[in-house]
Amino acid sequence: MASVDTVRGPADTADLGRVLMHEHVFVLGEELRENYPGFPTGWDEELRVDDAISKLRALSDRGIDTIVDPTVIGLGRYIPRIQRIAEHTDINILVATGLYTYNELPFQFHYVGPGLLFDTPEPLTELFVHDIREGIADTGVKAAMLKCAIEAQGLTPGVERVMRAVGRAHVETGVPITVHTNPHTESGLVAQKVLAEEGVDLTKVVIGHSGDSTDLDYLRKLADAGSILGMDRFGLDLLLPFEERVATVAALAELGYADRMVLAHDASCFIDWFPHEVKELAVPNWNYNHISDDVLPVLRERGVSDEQITTMLVDNPRRFFES
Repeated sequence: MASVDTVRGPADTADLGRVLMHEHVFVLGEELRENYPGFPTGWDEELRVDDAISKLRALSDRGIDTIVDPTVIGLGRYIPRIQRIAEHTDINILVATGLYTYNELPFQFHYVGPGLLFDTPEPLTELFVHDIREGIADTGVKAAMLKCAIEAQGLTPGVERVMRAVGRAHVETGVPITVHTNPHTESGLVAQKVLAEEGVDLTKVVIGHSGDSTDLDYLRKLADAGSILGMDRFGLDLLLPFEERVATVAALAELGYADRMVLAHDASCFIDWFPHEVKELAVPNWNYNHISDDVLPVLRERGVSDEQITTMLVDNPRRFFES
C-alpha cells in the first residue's frame, strides 16, 4: 500500500480516513509576534496549544481523521508546536513546504538564484525538496505537499518563481501541490498553465479556494484539465454565502464532478491577521466543525449522496497522496 508522511511519521494512505484538505492549525507572523507579542491580538503559548488540542479532539469526535495543513513560509510554519499538538490528538496532520506570497519574494531570495547577482541553482527548489526528502529543520517531519499562491495581483515575477520552483520540486519528488488562487480573476487557469509547463501532473494539483466561485464554466475547465477543485472555505460567508457554496458543490456533483472536489474550511485554531474577537463576530461559522455539523446535512438535502460525500472526503484525498 502507498504511504504518506504525517507529523507523527509515515501512514498508509488507506488510513487517512475522512480528510479536510485545507486547514491551518496556526497562521502567525512569527517575526512580528516575537517583537510585538500583543499586536494585533495577544499570544499565550500554552493557552493556544491547549485550545488547538481541544479543537482537534472535537473534530475527531465528529468522524474526521485527517487534516492537511498548508502553512508554509510566509504563514508562520513552526513544526515543533504542531508536533506537541499532534501528540495529544488522534487526528493525522499532514504539513506542507513552499512559500506563500502574492507578489514579492523575501529579500533572502532577491539576489540568489539563476541569473541573479549570486548565480546559483534555484534555492527555492532545493529547500522544498529538502523538506520533502530529509525533513523540515531538525524535526524529522517530512512535508507531504507543496504550496504556492497566485492572487488578484496575478503572475508577478516573485509568484512565478515560486510556482515554477514548486513545479520542479513536484517533478523531482512526486509530492502533490495545492495552489492558493483567486477564482474571480481565474488565476487557477494561469497556475495550471505554468505548472504544466514545468511538467507537473495536473491530477496532483488542488486548485485552492475554488469554492469561492459559483462560475460552473470556470470550475469545469479546471476539473476537465485534471485538477481537483478545493471547495475549501466553508464558513467564510463574507466571501461567499453558505447557500451559494453548498449549491455550487451540489451542482458540480450532479454534473459528475464529485471525483474532482475536496472539502475544507481554510480555518485555523488561531490566526493573527485580525483581532480574535472581531473574527468570531464576523465569521462565526469559520471553524473546523462547520462542514460536519452544517454543510454535510444540507448537501444531502440538495441531493448529494453519501457515496459522493465519501468520494470527496475519503477517496479523492487518498488518491491524491498516492503516487
